Amino acid sequence: MTTLADPVPGGRPGDVERATALSGELSGRGVHGVVLAYVDTAGIGRVKTVPTARLASAAAWGVGMSPVFDTFLANDSIVTTDVLGSPDGDLRLYPDLDQLVVLAGQPGWAWAPVDRITQDGERHPGCTRTLLRRIVTEAAEHHGLAFRAAIEIEWTVARGDAPGDTFTPAATGPAYGAARQVELGDYTADLLAACAAQGIDVEQVHPEYAAGQFEISVGAVDPVAAADRSVLVRQTVRAVAQRHGLRVSFAPAVVGQGVGNGGHVHLSAWRDGVNLHSGGEGRYGMTAEAESITAGLLAHLPGLTAVTAPSPASYLRLRPSQWAGVFTAWGRETRETALRVITGTAGLRDQAANLEIKPVDLAANPYLAIGSLIAAGLDGLTSSAALPGETTGDPARLAEAEAAARGVRRLPVSLQEAVEEFRADEPLRAALGPVLADAVIAVRRGELASVAGLDDDQVAAAYRWKY
Repeated sequence: MTTLADPVPGGRPGDVERATALSGELSGRGVHGVVLAYVDTAGIGRVKTVPTARLASAAAWGVGMSPVFDTFLANDSIVTTDVLGSPDGDLRLYPDLDQLVVLAGQPGWAWAPVDRITQDGERHPGCTRTLLRRIVTEAAEHHGLAFRAAIEIEWTVARGDAPGDTFTPAATGPAYGAARQVELGDYTADLLAACAAQGIDVEQVHPEYAAGQFEISVGAVDPVAAADRSVLVRQTVRAVAQRHGLRVSFAPAVVGQGVGNGGHVHLSAWRDGVNLHSGGEGRYGMTAEAESITAGLLAHLPGLTAVTAPSPASYLRLRPSQWAGVFTAWGRETRETALRVITGTAGLRDQAANLEIKPVDLAANPYLAIGSLIAAGLDGLTSSAALPGETTGDPARLAEAEAAARGVRRLPVSLQEAVEEFRADEPLRAALGPVLADAVIAVRRGELASVAGLDDDQVAAAYRWKY
C-alpha cells in the first residue's frame, strides 16, 4: 500500500513531515489555502492553489498541471513546438517549503514557488526555476563562483474605478515628488508592512518617473531566491493595492508613448565571500574575472533581449534617452548604458559593488532572465573576454565612427529583431537547452502575430493588464 510516507520521486526527503507540521501551524494562523506559483515562458504568473490541509499531499505527490502552459501566450492563446504545446501529458508542481510565506497582503493565504517535475520524477526541461538552479550550480562547480541578484520592480498605480480597461493614474504628483508619496502614502505604508511581515528586506520605495509609477528595491540574495522574491513582491504589491481599491500594472508600457516599467537586474559574482566587482586591479575596482563577465553580457545583449524584453510592448519602453539602456555599452553610474557599473559608496564597496542590467522589464520570466544573464556572463569568463572602452553620457549622441570603435550598437528595436538575434546566439540557446530555447522562439513569434497591424497605443493596451 502506498501512503504519504512513501512519496513518488520529485519531492525532497523530509518534505512530507515538514508539510504536515506546517499545515497545522498554518491552520492555527488562520491560513486556509496555499498558492503554488510559477512563471511561464511569456512571463505570466500561473498558479494552482490547495487547501492548507492538502499541503502534505502536494509535498508528497505534487499537484497536476498541464505542460501546455510552456507555450501559452500572454492572451492565453497556445502555440506549439516539436515538443511542447500538446494537450497530452501532465506535470507535477512541487512546492519549495523553504520559501513558503504567509501572505500578509492576502489574509487567509500562504504562498510557495514550485519546481515542475514529470510524473516519472524527472526535472521538466521547460522548468525555468530548474534552469536557473542548474546554471547557478554550474557556476559554483566549474568556476567556484556564487552570484547574488536582485530585481527592481517598477509598477504603475491606476484608479480602480476607471472605466473598462482604460488607464487613469491614481496619483498626479510629479516624478519622485513628495506630493505623489503623500497621495498614496497609506497604500505604500501598508505595502511596506506586508513586505516586512513576509521577511522581505525592502531597501526603498519611491515615486518614479512616469504617471502613477512607483519602484520598490529589495536586497540581493542568491539568484533562485531573487527570482522567487520578485514573484512574491509582485503578488504583494497587487494584493495590497486591491485592498485599497487600486489597480496596478507591471507591463513594460501602459501607454504607447513615454517611460515604461522596468525590471532592472542587479548582479554580482563572488568567490569565497569576496566580491569580484570590488577591490580588483581592473577598471573601477573590478577584477579581471568581473570584467570578462561584464564583457560576456555585452556580447550577448542583443540575443538576451528576446528573454529580458520578451513582449511587443517591451519595445515601446526600449527607446533612446529614456534611461532604458538600449545600447551595447557600459559605464560607471551611467544610466543610459545597458550595463551600469555600480561601485557603491566609499566604505561599502566590498559589499555594494555590482552590475545593473537595464534592458529588462517585468514581462520577463525572472528565472529565465537571471539564468540567461548569468550564462552570458559565464561565457565571457570562459573565453576571458576583454571589456571594451567605457561610455560616458548618452550613447545616442556618439558619432557613428566613435560608436563603432567602442563596439556600441543599438539593441533590437523590435521583438522580431530580438528573436533573430536570439536564434543566432548559439551559446545562449545551448545554455537554455533545446526544449526551452524553442519555446522562447515560438512564444515570441506568437506574441508578434497576436499584435500584427496594431499601433503603439493598441499594443500597450493589449498588454496593459496582462502583467
